[in-house]
Amino acid sequence: MSLTDPLTVGVGGTTRLYGIMGYPIAHSLSPLMQTFAFRAQHLDSIYVPFLVEPTQLASAVAGALALGVCGFNVTIPHKETIMAHLDEVSAAARTIGAVNTVQVRDGKTIGYNTDGEGFLQPLRTRQWPCSTAITCILGAGGAARAVAMALLEAGCPVLHLANRTLTRAERLAAALQHAFPQAQIAVVPWADVAPRARQSDLIVNATSVGLHDPSGALLPATCFRPGQIVYDLVYRPLYTPLLQAARQAGAIVIPGLDMLIGQGAAAFQIWTGRSFPIEAVRHLLQPFFTEAS
Repeated sequence: MSLTDPLTVGVGGTTRLYGIMGYPIAHSLSPLMQTFAFRAQHLDSIYVPFLVEPTQLASAVAGALALGVCGFNVTIPHKETIMAHLDEVSAAARTIGAVNTVQVRDGKTIGYNTDGEGFLQPLRTRQWPCSTAITCILGAGGAARAVAMALLEAGCPVLHLANRTLTRAERLAAALQHAFPQAQIAVVPWADVAPRARQSDLIVNATSVGLHDPSGALLPATCFRPGQIVYDLVYRPLYTPLLQAARQAGAIVIPGLDMLIGQGAAAFQIWTGRSFPIEAVRHLLQPFFTEAS
């Protein structure tokens, strides 16, 4: 069966069924984004939200298989716990410790993590020279791990990790250094992050600072300069205080919406093998985000 052939879903159905599992889930824009992409590619597929309580996750995965679901995304709070309920998990997802995309193939569930690919997508569009750049990542949680791995796999030679809890950054740095011995990975105390950020070609905010907070200031304005890229994984508001300050200093800014779309594009590619209408989806989603002035 090819990817364009209809798949029987339920009794007598021909539409391919996809979705997203989370708790809560009503806020998710993935159904809008993925359904638009299916229509753009003329695929007989739908994508729906699945509200799954944490205690029902195993049953939900089994139910998805029984219903003929072809694939689904996974969001909070299931991204880590779902790994125990899948038949296979990709090496990258295993290393990151989280799955956000599941493909159903030949009756088996295969877990992936598209955070890294989603993060890199807007950098590749800008033809950013990863292999010669110095990067500073703020944060040391799951998002920071996924971003750091993607950058190092793409050839980033120098990586600075800064986190308010130094020991957490040290643990992440040790794991990354073991996996990428050729890279220069340094842990930076939060008090010393400003000069490291200033000299970096790319600054990435992988913390939650700035989320729904118009007054949140993560770095002083002196950290930013023209030609630098400042990338905030937070996507509400569309332009966080960090990005506003960086833009005023002449830096190139990338909002978290770009990574959100990139993640969706990578999942769509896994499921269908088709290209994702990135610019059309960005235009579709922008009205849902506030742009702080």
